[in-house]
Amino acid sequence: MEITGAECLIKSLEQEDVSVIFGYPGGAVVPIYDALLNSSIKHVLVRQEQAAVHAANGYARTTGKVGVCMATSGPGATNLVTGIATAYMDSIPIVIITGQVSTQMVGTDAFQEVDITGITMPITKYNYLVKDVKDVPRVIKEAFHIASTGRPGPVLIDIPKNISDSKTKCKPHEKVDLRGYKPNYVGHPSQIKNASMMINSSVRPVILAGGGVINAGASEYVQKLAYRIQAPVVTTLMGIGSFPTDDELSLGMLGMHGTPAANQAVTNADLLVALGVRFDDRATGAVEKFAPGAKIIHIDIDPAEIGKNVRADLPIVGDVKLVLEELLKRVEEAKHAQWLEQVKQYRQATPLKYPKEQLTPQYVLQVMSELAGSEAIITTDVGQHQMWAALYCKFTRPNKFISSGGLGTMGYGFPASIGAQLGCRDKLVIAVTGDGSFQMHMAEMGTAMENNLPIKIILFNNSCLGLVKQLQYFYCDKRYNAIDFRCNPDFMQFARCYGAEGYRITSTDEVEPVLKEAFGSGKLTIIECLVSPDNLVYPMVLNTKGLAEMEL
Repeated sequence: MEITGAECLIKSLEQEDVSVIFGYPGGAVVPIYDALLNSSIKHVLVRQEQAAVHAANGYARTTGKVGVCMATSGPGATNLVTGIATAYMDSIPIVIITGQVSTQMVGTDAFQEVDITGITMPITKYNYLVKDVKDVPRVIKEAFHIASTGRPGPVLIDIPKNISDSKTKCKPHEKVDLRGYKPNYVGHPSQIKNASMMINSSVRPVILAGGGVINAGASEYVQKLAYRIQAPVVTTLMGIGSFPTDDELSLGMLGMHGTPAANQAVTNADLLVALGVRFDDRATGAVEKFAPGAKIIHIDIDPAEIGKNVRADLPIVGDVKLVLEELLKRVEEAKHAQWLEQVKQYRQATPLKYPKEQLTPQYVLQVMSELAGSEAIITTDVGQHQMWAALYCKFTRPNKFISSGGLGTMGYGFPASIGAQLGCRDKLVIAVTGDGSFQMHMAEMGTAMENNLPIKIILFNNSCLGLVKQLQYFYCDKRYNAIDFRCNPDFMQFARCYGAEGYRITSTDEVEPVLKEAFGSGKLTIIECLVSPDNLVYPMVLNTKGLAEMEL
């Protein structure tokens, strides 16, 4: 029996166990949406296409499944681009389906035609333009395989309208065998042996855990290594949660806004064991000053990342979990008492601190973290609040801190919380945002309300673009320009417009009771915190400076 290409597409998605698609319809995907009516897949209608990608991103990161989103051709497809780049930079497995004009019209500048495969080639792991309806099952199978294996990432499938309308027998595609795509999972035995020798002979080791640790499900093995050799652990922004932040060996996040103890430990280490990291500039500071006295072992599944930004004295290409399993068979127990005492002094000499005489985001986030507990999922937008959340919230498990790292996408946090809550209905999901970031996607309140999502939105309102203002403070001699919001909406009235709950916090003594009441509610809630625009994120490593040269 023959069915349409659109029906074959939906059937193929069901065979990949897809249960949710985030999307926005349009002319080129009308056949696909028609086929969705009779499927087991839930469709979540967002208010703007970029939010669909971010929601799929949040869903993927909290469930471990491949996130799926869909949009029409032309402007629908181009609105996805920022979200695709966000997922690509952070190695998040999503499959993006776009509609396209009919094949005979491709290249004619037809209505709502755009070369989305060409546009997204640099920001997808792979992409497809389907030209034969018989290829639909194969393409879907391959797309999910590519997105979720090796270093994860987004894969785009562009489907012309006549392909969706054409008939096919839709035979399931069972096996994927792609020439040229064979990710290497097993580390080279001699390199693992050499790495163990370097670790066994080190005196001041530091473990650096990145997002690759979480992607590989290797958090347990990082803990085993840290305990075995008694080494302090630092993380990148994307690696937060890969090692419990309340553990005595944890020094927190390193980098531009990293903790002083983390930055000093890396600077003074004699060995850095880097796991699933890409050494971006926000993590390293001035590269020539990064870990100057350390030998670097770099373990990553993507060979392109090894040696790209920072030298690797010993590279190991492979899955972090599998490599650590083998490494732990060779690594000897160690104490490093003198080194740990030195690290303890770093922590005591330069603790994190903030103004206590006024309501601050740091205080709110500390209280929020304590009340929410270890099972809560916290998504963030991008800005000062993102850095404060990374520094002041406690994360004892992976996949609980969801943020845009590589691209730094404002507007990411709230849509990502929608995906997270849909994937984890029984969890407390909190979106931490600022007045600037929230206004980029605040229309998604409608999406959250329609789907009965009791997300708690912690909104820091300082009536300005706080992190841009901070950059102008340091680099423009306090010449502030284009950073003030002189006409913010009344966010309490805005919450009521959608039938959501709204609270406004103006002082520290209101924080705990308001958060307790809000967290106990089963409703979508905005908790607005009125904070000073003059509060800056510290520590801060300025341009050309090394990690140890922090502004405190």
